[in-house]
Amino acid sequence: MIDRRALLAGGGAVVAAGLLFMGRATRAAAPRFPVTKTPAQWRQQLGPDRFRILREAGTERSFTSPLNDEHRRGTFVCVACANPLFASATKYDSGTGWPSFFKALPHGVVTRGPHNLFFGTEILCARCGGHLGHVFGDGPKPTGLRYCMNGLALRFQPA
Repeated sequence: MIDRRALLAGGGAVVAAGLLFMGRATRAAAPRFPVTKTPAQWRQQLGPDRFRILREAGTERSFTSPLNDEHRRGTFVCVACANPLFASATKYDSGTGWPSFFKALPHGVVTRGPHNLFFGTEILCARCGGHLGHVFGDGPKPTGLRYCMNGLALRFQPA
């Protein structure tokens, strides 16, 4: 039979091992991106709202982006570096209040971190590393993906 002292010691060891493992994971080198700037340069270029989203992984309020109603042919690009991210043919109304797409353009985005049931997997611009939003596995066919993007992180270029 396990006594209380053994149970607490075992639980403490599990917690310590978890913290040690997590500490190692966070010490991994940050990925390098072709476009880099200092935080001050990004802040000057982007302004406070876009800086908070793209450089600090913020989120805009749902249903506030004019890009929700953008239905012309064209390409959605990163507002920070003009990297092409999504073709307009892959945009759909997810009902979430953020511009949503079922497929990213090749070399447009990269993921960071593990998948989280509530927050999805973080999506970054592959060129500048700017936070764009998250991807979830509840999208439409053919991919089954929902790239839920911050409209302030995107700019639309008509075809």
